[in-house]
Amino acid sequence: MSAVTTTVAVGGAVAQDPPQVRRRRRLSPGRRLPAARLVGPVLLLALWAAASVAGRLDPAAVPAPWTVVRTGAHLWTAGTLPTDILTSLRRAASGFAIGLGAGVLLALAAGLSRTGEALIDGTVNLNRAIPTLGLIPLFILWLGIGESFKVAIIAIVVYIPIYLNTHAALAGIDHRYVELAEVQGLSRFAFVRQIVIPGALPGFFVGLRLGVTGSWLGLVVLEQINATSGLGYLMFQAQNYGQSDVILVGLVVYGVFGLVSDSAVRLVERRVLSWRRTLSS
Repeated sequence: MSAVTTTVAVGGAVAQDPPQVRRRRRLSPGRRLPAARLVGPVLLLALWAAASVAGRLDPAAVPAPWTVVRTGAHLWTAGTLPTDILTSLRRAASGFAIGLGAGVLLALAAGLSRTGEALIDGTVNLNRAIPTLGLIPLFILWLGIGESFKVAIIAIVVYIPIYLNTHAALAGIDHRYVELAEVQGLSRFAFVRQIVIPGALPGFFVGLRLGVTGSWLGLVVLEQINATSGLGYLMFQAQNYGQSDVILVGLVVYGVFGLVSDSAVRLVERRVLSWRRTLSS
């Protein structure tokens, strides 16, 4: 649609209105809001508090937020909460480190070699089809009821999404880049460093975020099975005594750890992939 120009005769002179400039529609989401990810949790907390004040919630089933905070402070000063948090962090970190290394190495082996893909990809997808928590009885028979089986299950929960997303990103690299690397005479190491790694990083970070979340989801279940410490054990004991406020303390701590760890991964992702121009940036 062309711009329209209006001509008007004034005192013998001809005056022309400036052409109308068509306004461009903005299709992007707009500028990023500060602390935007906290809006949802704060709103949920406000609704929880309002429902508690209005008497809409049964205090025995869902205590008020200030009751949960008071209980958490008591558990912290008593030394119970710090010990359980450190135990849970140690388990989650150990399983996550093993799963991260296994997921990346298997994805590289399957993504850069047809032989590796034939040996690895089908096996990993078979493992993905088996409910991981269903492996708990078998791993208890193999590794006992100590820390080993908990770390192993967390590692499995973590490595699967990291492998799947990293391998999919490797498979999605444009073959023209491979041909260009061959024409330029790049070595295998230079090819991996300059083409493979940058091309796989977006998928890797998606898998990393899913793996971080999965480590906490697996932990909350595992710590209720033959455990003597940890946040899950604290919640399991509170269930036996009907202490819903203690259960909510554990859930809030899990939620905070999950949100903080996911935000940390997103921050690293934005820094590492700052060269990309996306809707989120």
